Amino acid sequence: MELLIIGGGPAGLSAAIKAKEQGLADVCVLERNSHMGGILNQCIHHGFGLHIFDEELTGPEYAQRLIDRALQLGVKFMNNTMVTDLDENRLVTYVSPNGAAQVQANAVILGMGCRERTRGALRIPGFRGRGIFSAGTAQALVNMRGYVPGKRVVILGSGDIGLIMARRMSLEGAEVIGVFELNSFSSGLKRNIVQCLDDYGIPLHLSHTVTRIVGENYNLTGVYVAPVDETRTPIYAQEEFIPCDTLLLSVGLIPENELSKKAGVQLSSVTGGAIVNSDLSTNVNGIFSCGNVLHVHDLADDVTLEAYRAGVAAVDFIRNGTKISQTNKIAVTAGKNVCYVSPNFVQPNEEIELLFRSDGVFRKAKITVKDGENVIKTLKRRVVAPGEMEKVKINTGNMKGCTVAIETE
Repeated sequence: MELLIIGGGPAGLSAAIKAKEQGLADVCVLERNSHMGGILNQCIHHGFGLHIFDEELTGPEYAQRLIDRALQLGVKFMNNTMVTDLDENRLVTYVSPNGAAQVQANAVILGMGCRERTRGALRIPGFRGRGIFSAGTAQALVNMRGYVPGKRVVILGSGDIGLIMARRMSLEGAEVIGVFELNSFSSGLKRNIVQCLDDYGIPLHLSHTVTRIVGENYNLTGVYVAPVDETRTPIYAQEEFIPCDTLLLSVGLIPENELSKKAGVQLSSVTGGAIVNSDLSTNVNGIFSCGNVLHVHDLADDVTLEAYRAGVAAVDFIRNGTKISQTNKIAVTAGKNVCYVSPNFVQPNEEIELLFRSDGVFRKAKITVKDGENVIKTLKRRVVAPGEMEKVKINTGNMKGCTVAIETE
């Protein structure tokens, strides 16, 4: 097998498309679900495709465009196929309806996406019965199975899926009491706050969290919420009980990198994704990473663009071997007020777009890219926030190091 891609969501499909467009003959995508498309299949709202297809599409429409193009180019699909192991030599073990098998790949692209953080990770005390869902699970129930989880809803966390589900539950006739966010800022896109909360009169309570969950006879009956102080510790003296039958959790996404670990791929302690070079190659020869398994993106269009780069790089590796210099590569670091930057390493004299997130909300912000004390590029922003991924294009030239920082005027 020339190129094996793990994951049939927007990242895997886009990487496969670009690899075939580069003329690679043997490209196969392994997907554990029965259909390609990944999370896009349950995202029936509009807002996809403006950058890639120059029109606004729903998630399933965006996925189908990618699927149709991949099939047209001759990409091989294997649905209902779970990859169970990947080693440093790119030997892939998987289980399909035909049984267990192994395949040796010349190159592997990781496109497994991400998963939601669960109630167990939050350690919220109290009731553990029916009525508690992750926002993504609730989205799948409503949009794909026609089942509305409840009628009176509290949402913990202001991630994009949670914001979108606030609107979706309202449209289904449920009463959404409010969205409660631990931080002093929302972790979702500004447009989703406006279109999903403000337009529907749903309040967003910043610096608040759920402190206890209450139930009776296996059913959720309510939650206690409280404001938090500057250390994000609940102020229990101001705790309030809210009756509800549904609690949706939108408290963060985690890249699915269990297979990456098995292959010896080095992971970032900040993003949970692989540490990559500018061509999206990992430290393991011939293994590339892109999309939400690398770092969580805001837009599917950005996932596609990143996956295109991975597809091109994988084909180049198959044909020509690695071109990444281990001695001349330049480390990219997150400076003041920046949470992380991707990629982690760049090469001298290349045009590259750096993707990064702030670690807070900053108004009248100045983004700087520096080589030591030498300022390479400066951009001004009216506001930057963690919910909006930032981008800056640079020419690395003869840089010795690269630091991205955010300052305020």
